[in-house]
Amino acid sequence: MSPNKTDKELAFLHDLYVEPDWSERFAALADEHLEPLKKGRILYVVTGTGGHALAMLERAGKDTTLVGIDESEERLVLARAKAAALGISGRTEFHQAQLEEFDFDDARFDLVLGDASLIAPERLPEMCAEMVRVAVPGGGVALSVATWSSFGEFFSIYWETLLSAELADYAPMVERLIAELPTPSDVETLFAREGISELQSWTSREEFIYASGEAFVDSPLITSFLLQSWLEPLPDEAARQRVRQQVMRILDDERNGSDFVLSVKATLVVGRKPEG
Repeated sequence: MSPNKTDKELAFLHDLYVEPDWSERFAALADEHLEPLKKGRILYVVTGTGGHALAMLERAGKDTTLVGIDESEERLVLARAKAAALGISGRTEFHQAQLEEFDFDDARFDLVLGDASLIAPERLPEMCAEMVRVAVPGGGVALSVATWSSFGEFFSIYWETLLSAELADYAPMVERLIAELPTPSDVETLFAREGISELQSWTSREEFIYASGEAFVDSPLITSFLLQSWLEPLPDEAARQRVRQQVMRILDDERNGSDFVLSVKATLVVGRKPEG
């Protein structure tokens, strides 16, 4: 599968493959630990194509409204269509916005939930700060994120791949990818610095199973989303394609006929903005 996709194609891939599999693992934690809002305004940051955000709204009280923001307007087109199909467009708004700067006044939302599961870790501090800024005093703030030790099975293969693909100068990048993944306590610290209290976190180990190296590399989740980020620092598309081929070969050589399992630590961090 070619990694070069239009924004519209990526939005449909996100809706068809990422939200039903990847995003639902993180959404399950939120559904387990967040009480439905009885009344007020929800802000869903990185709403994607709207599946979980709209499900939260349907479980909430009738006097609850939802605002969803995402950097992809094409994803929001699909979210608006889903809201219309459910007959709840009147209780929803969807806006394109950068994650480091929301176009909202302070203290606007009773619950702010962010999905940072596919967001580069270096963006988390500013995203968390904005989430806290727009929450009302006493309001809830929650963030879903992939945390430390996620993707370890791939990163070990990636290191070997860079060496075999004559890209050894880029091998230290793998160490950075491993080290930059936050721990749950790291995320709690980000929120604590912004004044959030009553912090709690929960983590589940999720597994994504692939029957072969080709199945792994050709998976829409992998090739169009995760690999796009992991391979971006390589010098050119020829080098990236060489790495993809080597990943398939090494993965098949090492799995000895068994499935390749990619594990992810799905974490939810929840806190409350103090009153006054």
